[in-house]
Amino acid sequence: MSHQSHTNKSGSIVCVGVGMTLGAHITPIARSYIEQADVVFCNVSNRYVEEWIMSMNDAVTSLQCFYEEGKNRSQTYRQMVDTMLAAVRDGKQVVGAFYGHPGVFAWAPHKVIEEARQQGYRADMLPGISAEDCLFADMGIDPGKMGCQHLEASQLMLFERTLDTAGYLIVWQVGVAGDVSREKFVTTAEYRELLVEVLCNDYPPQHNVALYEARVLPVDSYRIEWLRLENLANATIHQHTTLVIPPSRKPAPNQSMRARLDALTQQERR
Repeated sequence: MSHQSHTNKSGSIVCVGVGMTLGAHITPIARSYIEQADVVFCNVSNRYVEEWIMSMNDAVTSLQCFYEEGKNRSQTYRQMVDTMLAAVRDGKQVVGAFYGHPGVFAWAPHKVIEEARQQGYRADMLPGISAEDCLFADMGIDPGKMGCQHLEASQLMLFERTLDTAGYLIVWQVGVAGDVSREKFVTTAEYRELLVEVLCNDYPPQHNVALYEARVLPVDSYRIEWLRLENLANATIHQHTTLVIPPSRKPAPNQSMRARLDALTQQERR
């Protein structure tokens, strides 16, 4: 770890991603950190993935115990950070193992690294294969072809955002769309109706959209369910469901910029 390698404090933390599919996505370096850690804290939503992580190290503690229905998620994440930091301050080589990518839609890994560094401990993050990576592969989407915008569902509802309907829109955490209390595991159709209302300001109600879920176990199948935007509220949606909205229009050519670029090209050829 290069960041803050000058520190003389003995404790350290590395947050690693184990990917989305059990056993298939973990990098060799992430596995090595897990195997060699003094203590591993894991936050994965599937018990088989949790048991797999426990098979790599005898000192694995699950962070899932901090989740409770009706409990504010900010409190849950704060408890996770405090638990990991306590082990770092005890001088242990700590690993936080998180599903997917530890830096994607994960407050606790970013926060524990920030606070550990502020307190003079070595701290780093290693990337993992995220749901976004699986989505691009399973749905055959190249984000560089038409462009791709990523927004979290509740943020899209609570803030004025400009949507580029000529590119893809990926809406994350649709399962808890509109949960201003941050206490629910899944919100109801009434909340999603408000999300549809926001989206229909830019997309026609009949526009085809997809619900996507990456595979967790190698024997699983990924989920791609196409439906009309107007039917989103009553669809089957889980905590890990992602909404994919394809472009609804072609991009408008920027004729003036094209002319300037053509002029530059012609000038170079002279």
